[in-house]
Amino acid sequence: MKTKTSSFNLKKLFFPILLLLLVFNFISCAEQLNDVDASSKSSEDIGDVFKSNIDLSGKKIGYCSPSLNAPYYQALWQSIKSTTEKNGMTFLSADGQDDINKQIAAVEDLITKGVDALLLNPKDPDALVGVTKLAEAAGIPVFIIDSSISPEAEFVTTIQSNNLANGELAGEWLAKKFGNKPMNIALLSGNAGNPVGRTRKQGLLQGITEEQLRTLGKINLNVKTQAYTEWSYAGGLKAMEDILVAHPDVNVVITESDVCVLGAIKAIAQAGKTDDILIVAGADGQKEAIKYIMETDFYGCTAMNSPVQIGKNAVQYAVEYMNGKTDFDKKSYTAPLLITKENAAKYYNPNAIF
Repeated sequence: MKTKTSSFNLKKLFFPILLLLLVFNFISCAEQLNDVDASSKSSEDIGDVFKSNIDLSGKKIGYCSPSLNAPYYQALWQSIKSTTEKNGMTFLSADGQDDINKQIAAVEDLITKGVDALLLNPKDPDALVGVTKLAEAAGIPVFIIDSSISPEAEFVTTIQSNNLANGELAGEWLAKKFGNKPMNIALLSGNAGNPVGRTRKQGLLQGITEEQLRTLGKINLNVKTQAYTEWSYAGGLKAMEDILVAHPDVNVVITESDVCVLGAIKAIAQAGKTDDILIVAGADGQKEAIKYIMETDFYGCTAMNSPVQIGKNAVQYAVEYMNGKTDFDKKSYTAPLLITKENAAKYYNPNAIF
């Protein structure tokens, strides 16, 4: 009987302490969750507020992405959403799921919902022309963002980074870095026929040759091969593995996008060639690329293609259109910017989506 009483008393004694510990742990966990949530906030969560002479409440901004299966597309989506809502408007979005037919259907759905402005990132420059004409017939202005569309389409303006100028900056940097030393170049591209990739490639090659002519009085450009990556980590890895077998003398990799080459780095490292190959990207300023630039010597530079700024600009132009502006240039660019070891820390945000 004594033992039972003792056990009962001990339970009475420790139960309040146990309860306090549980409460303390719950509060501690809640604070940690809040800290994680706070640390994950980045520039993608902050939209700008634009001047408007009309009441924007009740206005609807529709956005259709070719896919959301990449950090860049996610960051662009978040920027448009945040900026739209910060300006008191309703955000409606659709995902093309990396399928042209699904993207067409998704845009048609946004048109049916009566959006006041349509922001469209077309997967294909020709296939989406028809839906822009449907939007025009419904009185909905179309803004093409990030990518490009055929001139036959009906749209107000295209909002993107200056792909040609960014590529030129990266190519010029590479030519200065190598000077008179020979370059054996492998080119990693996104996918065949992509207009943005083609412009970035043009900028890279133009930057290299112009700088060589200016400083050497000749062109020493040896592109050994081009490989397509489908704008993916896995595609870059496979392409680089094949390139290293077929062209072991490659000492430079130039690429149309950071994402094309991030997977390739694994193949380069596995081959023990991080000291022998220099990487230069014509875009995008992805955080993983910027980290490599800061911490290594094999990732030389990239150029800024900010999804956050493009998203903000797109919503701003939609607001300006609603306020009566019609004289837009057909191309609207963000400012070109080269990221190197000297300024990389300024643009590195470990909490960014992209």
